[in-house]
Amino acid sequence: MKTLTALSIAAIIGLTANTVHARDLGPDEALRLRDAGTIVSFEKLNAAALAKHPGSTITETELEEEYGKYIYQIEMRDAQGVDWDLELDAVTGQVLKDHQDK
Repeated sequence: MKTLTALSIAAIIGLTANTVHARDLGPDEALRLRDAGTIVSFEKLNAAALAKHPGSTITETELEEEYGKYIYQIEMRDAQGVDWDLELDAVTGQVLKDHQDK
């Protein structure tokens, strides 16, 4: 019975760990990571996103930690009023996702 209980608890912990895979980072932690050189500056990340959609305006940004990686999420609107969602690797600046928001 103890083995069954232990396995049940381990399964629940495993399921919980799998569902909690991303966390938002607050401004203080984001600035600390930038100042430490862990992530690229926000200016460079924003410039990389704007290079994908020249003439766009950034409407929202967010830094998250997903599966141990820092992801910079950007929402933007282009000159035609089309909304775009981008995700960049905050350590390298590489664009990971670039898709039209529907």
